[in-house]
Amino acid sequence: MSEPVTYTSERSVAVLRMDDGKANALSTEMIAGLRAGLTRAEAEAKAVVLVGRPGKFNAGFDLRVMMSGPEQATALLRDGADLLMRLYACPLPVVHACTGHALAGGALVLLTGDVRVGVDGAFRLGLNEVAIGMPVPVLAMELARDRLSAAELGRATLQATVYDPAGAVRAGYLDELADEATLVPRALEHAARLGELSRSAYAATKARLRGRTIAHITSTFEDDMQSLLPKG
Repeated sequence: MSEPVTYTSERSVAVLRMDDGKANALSTEMIAGLRAGLTRAEAEAKAVVLVGRPGKFNAGFDLRVMMSGPEQATALLRDGADLLMRLYACPLPVVHACTGHALAGGALVLLTGDVRVGVDGAFRLGLNEVAIGMPVPVLAMELARDRLSAAELGRATLQATVYDPAGAVRAGYLDELADEATLVPRALEHAARLGELSRSAYAATKARLRGRTIAHITSTFEDDMQSLLPKG
């Protein structure tokens, strides 16, 4: 199988494309590929665009790993949380081109973007944890609290509401919609514009804006994870 993340560069914008040929799950390989892409982008680019595969932005944590045992699930969740925090704290502008479905962990990836452009269509986006019998983790709750509309926060978390793209704009998962043909060009346009801002000022302001949330998530992650995962 080819690598699940490919890296290209367009006018000083790093484009990371997620495509595992299936649901675009956050597998160990996907997480490693995104980390490597961010490392390279921070060394040579002015901004980042994260793109999914057609119809599927990201399906969240790989269920095959999550169901294979507590140790495997714990390791994947740690890696995934590290990736999410790295995306959220990235010193470069990060623009997401949401190509389709984004549920659970996929919706969390979406929440880490500075600008989120979504494709219009029959797609589902949101945090469905409560609907499948799982409490919303602290990490997810705090990202949602930071990025979602206050009027929709309860519906999006406690009520496990899953949105269509237009609803996702209203809730705060997305900032705007585009059709399939203009989705990536529009994301690149945002990235190029933001990439012309002072990198040091952008990075410092992002740290001030998000640092408290990141510190809280990081300090509570291990305890919260242990409370969520089955024992034994």
